[in-house]
Amino acid sequence: MSMSGGVEAGGTKFVCIVGTEPDDIQGGVRFATRQPDETLAQTTQFFQPYKQSGNLRADGIGSFGPIDPNPDSPTFGYITSTPKPGWAQTDFVGTLQQALAVPIGFDSDVNAAALGEHLWGAAQGLDTFVYLTIGTGIGGGGMVHGARRHGLIHSKMSHIYVPHDLQADPFPGLCPFHGDCLEGLAFGPALEERWGKPGEDLPEDHPAWELEAHYRALGLANILCVLSPQRFILGGGVMEQSHLLPLIRKNVQQLLNNYVQHPAVLEQIDDYIVLPQLGRKAGVLGALALAQVTDSTRAK
Repeated sequence: MSMSGGVEAGGTKFVCIVGTEPDDIQGGVRFATRQPDETLAQTTQFFQPYKQSGNLRADGIGSFGPIDPNPDSPTFGYITSTPKPGWAQTDFVGTLQQALAVPIGFDSDVNAAALGEHLWGAAQGLDTFVYLTIGTGIGGGGMVHGARRHGLIHSKMSHIYVPHDLQADPFPGLCPFHGDCLEGLAFGPALEERWGKPGEDLPEDHPAWELEAHYRALGLANILCVLSPQRFILGGGVMEQSHLLPLIRKNVQQLLNNYVQHPAVLEQIDDYIVLPQLGRKAGVLGALALAQVTDSTRAK
């Protein structure tokens, strides 16, 4: 049986699957992200039986980063300047290519998740949308006119600067590069550092949530004015707080102040800013989709 592989490579865990679509997953494994040699050895070990049986057509990797997604670059397939200890300048694609000898698609974890949502989830039928994941980090990706967004590298939407009222919120931010960029103010570790406990331990009426919604809405409003996406999809662990999404929607409308005159924003905001239909599986299913797209492109 011809199958594809998918690797969701996160800073804390790897998830690997083989299959053909969300309802046809033939095998899977997850394990902690350790040093590159050990972690990539576990990855290739999972796929080896499928390769040896002749059933593995292609593999896809959605990776934490920064990464180099440019096929014409000498460091294509590398995790590059990541602050994760031991992983800078890791030849991810080259290592798997040598072991498996199949076509390998490679992109950021959020671009992979966006592709999965485009094929099977909340972005079906759209050609321009944004996927944001909000958890231990904030990442942004998506598509413009049906193509995943790349330029010099890949989008770093989480590191945009947003207004920061130091009197209302004296927290300096946690980004090691920029301090109080969007990620530094609004990702999971900042939430815990600011309030002294993780988000899941804060009650729904805690002032943390209005502040979180405000910062995230600032990010969405800025991205909306630049890219004008047809939909925002918000994933990640922090978005599992069910009371947060309505607050973000309300804040986006208030910040835009009727400037964007479109029913999607003015009247249908519940369908404009949504959760991923693939849920927690968006990342690894996106990697599977990336493998299929890569195999299809090669076949042409």
